[in-house]
Amino acid sequence: MPTAPDPAVLYPDVAAHGSLAVALRSEGAGCLETVSVTSSDSTPLLHATVGSTVPHRGQLEISAWRHERRWSVWGTESFQDMPLVDDRTDDLAEVARAARAWHDGAALEDIRRTAPFVHLTGRFEVPDHDPVRLTESEWQGMRQEASELEYPWQKTYQALIESAYAQPALRALYPFTSHRVLRFSTTTRPRLTVVGPCLSANGEGTYGVGRGIIDADLGRFATAHEAVALAVRHLPAGLDPIALGG
Repeated sequence: MPTAPDPAVLYPDVAAHGSLAVALRSEGAGCLETVSVTSSDSTPLLHATVGSTVPHRGQLEISAWRHERRWSVWGTESFQDMPLVDDRTDDLAEVARAARAWHDGAALEDIRRTAPFVHLTGRFEVPDHDPVRLTESEWQGMRQEASELEYPWQKTYQALIESAYAQPALRALYPFTSHRVLRFSTTTRPRLTVVGPCLSANGEGTYGVGRGIIDADLGRFATAHEAVALAVRHLPAGLDPIALGG
């Protein structure tokens, strides 16, 4: 792999300001004048963070790429640390506008209108940390992520996600993935309580159901519907309502 260039060579304008935080203030044409922007002590030219005035949001992390001139943003909700916004751009002024909107608590759709490069992950904000709403938010994020996959063979995974979501018994559980295997929990992040079997979508177009994430020891099927139906039958009886995993 080629050695990354010196950040001062790739980002001479940022280097002239001494840090990415100061460069963001400059490029923002005053929009970040009253906002606290912090750069990393170890890599001040490459990383910066902006907080938010609303408590249910974490920091917006801004990172410069090491091999080409570009910046990525990553903004999470504060309870589970799951991403609400992300993506990349080569326009630092646009990053500054996104940072101000994030800081001010603008609605997610308004952040994208302010800075069109911003990608919304599909999750929505749940200020009161209601576990049912957090679960639905995670399902929406998972469904959007699956719908955005590019390659035809990945549509097998999307079919699995949609089939699982269509089943009320699974939709009531908190979904997560491990090694691209769909799993379920009776609690939200940050502390999951795993329940039921694992569902996998395979490259050859089949679907597996197993007790672990490696083996489809409960069955392998030609359709997602069949695999999901078996997973529902293997759920324990009398599961408690979804709860916070705090």
